[in-house]
Parts: sequence; structure tokens; C-alpha cells
Amino acid sequence: MSMSEKHSIVEIWVYLSGSPLFALFITLAAYQIGLTIYKHSKQNPLANPVAIAILIVASTIQLIDMPYSTYFEGAQFIHFLLGSATVSLAIPIYRGLNSLKGRSIPLLAALCTGGLVSIISAVGIATLLGADSNITGAMYPKSVTAPIAMGIAERINVSPTLTAIFAVSTGILGAILAPFVLNALGMKAWWQRGFAIGIGAHGIGTSRAFSIHPEAGTYASLAMGMNGVISAIAIPIIYHLFNK
Repeated sequence: MSMSEKHSIVEIWVYLSGSPLFALFITLAAYQIGLTIYKHSKQNPLANPVAIAILIVASTIQLIDMPYSTYFEGAQFIHFLLGSATVSLAIPIYRGLNSLKGRSIPLLAALCTGGLVSIISAVGIATLLGADSNITGAMYPKSVTAPIAMGIAERINVSPTLTAIFAVSTGILGAILAPFVLNALGMKAWWQRGFAIGIGAHGIGTSRAFSIHPEAGTYASLAMGMNGVISAIAIPIIYHLFNK
């Protein structure tokens, strides 16, 4: 290979590594790799595609020394779709309401209890460990799907970025640990398992539930949507009650 050809390759690489579209390619390719690994592992919960994609993206942009601002210029095309994804949560709620079949009272009770326990346990443990108000405040909406959680964070004047990190981490851990926890509790009914995953692990957990069983996915999406709606109203009130 001649010097001029090497110089051209270097120039192309420099251009690509600084291009926002290259950042978009990294994001999509990383998730596709994660999804492939997840499928080849026979949908092992430990091989979570979102967690794998995060590790690949973080390692790649660190390796090529791409500034986060440049990366986000490309990734914002996906970020833009979060608004549409939030609005589309109305669809599983509408479809799920017809399948409640007299289960509305226990499901609503589970939804409210699960939401409260999530807030109290996370904020309480963080406070006991000496976390400051910025961290504890960002933990209030951690069990809500990320687009709604970030909106709640803005309303209660805490960091949306930190909230998104907690929300995504919660979803990944929930999707990984939920099958083991539910098996240990002897929970067999798919609608119960799905609803529990939807409350605790929102979007990432719902994706996991759909990959296991259609009924589990339906109830997980219903729980995620209902939890998002109720939390958007209740969490700002709860936050201001405890942070006057």
C-alpha cells in the first residue's frame, strides 16, 4: 500500500470519527450486536442487549476519542423518537384495558404499592448511604420509562441526565433479575409475571417480557404505561411533600 493510499485512509477515518452520522451507525450497530448475542444465548437474561449495546458504544467512543457532544449529534436522531415512543404508550394501555377481566383492583393495588415501594426503598437507601439531594431527587422516577422519567425530573428540578441513567440501569437490572426473583417467589401466571416486570423494569423489562410470552408482554406494557401516567402526576406531589 502506497503512502498516498495510507494518507487517504487516515483522512477518511478522521472524517468518519468526527461525523454525527458515524455516531448513529455506532449506536444502531451496537444494539444489533447485542440483540444477536441475546438471541444466540437462547434469550439468557444475563445477555441483555441494551446492556451490551451500552458497553460497546461507551468502549467505542472512548477508543476513537469521540467527544460526547459529537456522539450526541448523531444519537439525537434516536433521542428524538423518545417523544413518539412516550405517546405510543397509549396503545398498550388501550389494548390492555380490554383484557383486565375483573383483575383491575389487584392490578391497581399492585401498581400503587410497587411504585411507592420503588421510591421509598431507593430514596431511603440512598439517603442512609449519605447521597446528596441531587442523587436522591433523581431516584424518585427511576422505575418509570426513561422518556417520562426525564420529563418528571425537569418538573421537580433535578438532573434529567442522572434520572435517565438511573432509569436505564433499573430497567436493565430488572430485566436480568426479574426471572430469577419471580421464579423464587413461585409466580407462575404470565399476566402476573408480566405486570410485575412492567412496574419494576419498564420498557427494557417489557421487551424482555414479550420475548418470553405474549401475555406477559401485554401485561408488562400495560403496567409500564399505567405506571408512567400515574407517576407523572403523583411523583411531583410526593417529591414536594418530602422536600419542602
